[in-house]
Amino acid sequence: MKLFVTGAKGQVGIELMRQGAARHEMIGMTHETLDITDSALVTATIMAEMPDVVINAAAYTAVDRAETDSDICFAVNRDGSKNLAQACSVAGIPLIHISTDYLFDGSKSGAYVETDPISPVGVYGKSKAEGEQQVREGCAEHIILRTSWVFSAHGNNFVKTMLRLGAERKELGVVADQHGKPTAAAELARIVLDILASLDDHWGVYHLAQPDVTSWHGFAETVFDEARRQGISIAVEKVNTITTADYPTPAKRPANSELCTKKMESTFGVAILPWQESLAEVIRELKHV
Repeated sequence: MKLFVTGAKGQVGIELMRQGAARHEMIGMTHETLDITDSALVTATIMAEMPDVVINAAAYTAVDRAETDSDICFAVNRDGSKNLAQACSVAGIPLIHISTDYLFDGSKSGAYVETDPISPVGVYGKSKAEGEQQVREGCAEHIILRTSWVFSAHGNNFVKTMLRLGAERKELGVVADQHGKPTAAAELARIVLDILASLDDHWGVYHLAQPDVTSWHGFAETVFDEARRQGISIAVEKVNTITTADYPTPAKRPANSELCTKKMESTFGVAILPWQESLAEVIRELKHV
């Protein structure tokens, strides 16, 4: 297969390019090589390449900065998605679009399913919600994958931040009243690549996150435990539980962003690995960076 990946320098994009190289012809696009907010350029590029599948892993993901940088956030997450969807529709190419748990306001008790009404509370979530709508309206053959709490050995993410702070400080406070499912970019990419052969007639929205549910505090504790197990020096001795109110941010986060993945698992027959296994691999990779 010939795969066209946007956001090839992002967490998910890097893993797609890395894992896909052994099985497919990979065309990786970054912001420097393809501005997805340029409709004519997007169409011309996709028509010139004519891939078998387009995977949109490009996004504006600076959640807090989006609150004051909304024009760029919407240009990338909404308009860029629209441009890709329309180009794919014209060319007759399926589109896989990576979305987010931030579409939900976090007020539900229990896991969110694909049919739950969305109610984003911040600019980032609203831009991704409108991006999803553009994909649904613009390209009939689409897969929208909503994921959560993405981490990897690349870019900026919670795991890397905790390892840095954990090496510098003896005591930390981490939010304990927000819950979700950490998801490794590597596992997300693996499953995306595995389902490529069975996309037909399974178009629509799916949730893709790793089991199990935890809090940011629980995630941090597991990061430190795994780092110590692998012989990494961790200075932190105490990880205090704090509330969302104790750690105010420009953008509101959903208190609950647990995604139910039963539809994904039953439709495509995929087995999703626990995030703890993926975390061990990420920390092992970071030891050698």
